[in-house]
Amino acid sequence: MIGIGNDHAAVELKNEIVAYFKENNIEYIDFGCGEGEVCDYPDEAKLVCDSVVSGDCDKAILICGTGVGISIAANKIKGIRAACCSDTFSAKYTRLHNDANALCIGARVVGEGLALELVNVFLNTEFEGGRHQRRVDLITKLEK
Repeated sequence: MIGIGNDHAAVELKNEIVAYFKENNIEYIDFGCGEGEVCDYPDEAKLVCDSVVSGDCDKAILICGTGVGISIAANKIKGIRAACCSDTFSAKYTRLHNDANALCIGARVVGEGLALELVNVFLNTEFEGGRHQRRVDLITKLEK
């Protein structure tokens, strides 16, 4: 299950990603705001990330204007490793090496095509573990 959330700057891109989920039979929960609504990205990040921490969702897709604000907010939540990505290499390696559980995207930074590629790579790349697990454990220690 994927949790998706967005602020008012990212409604259109969220809708495109939701359409991608539907086309690919990916189960999701839409926590984001809709057309004509105004919401704040820290609130959206909390809703979605709480669902990941609780185990209701496996991963999060978070979208705001730049992707930066929502990633900062998401990373304040214990148990979340959020990465703001605008290229597929970063989206792949944040899963492989960092076991990131939240992908943050800037709706004003990337277009629809690239955003869908980022989501695809992020959701279909598994954590490598091994030598990288030690570093993920060190990140987790920082939360204490």
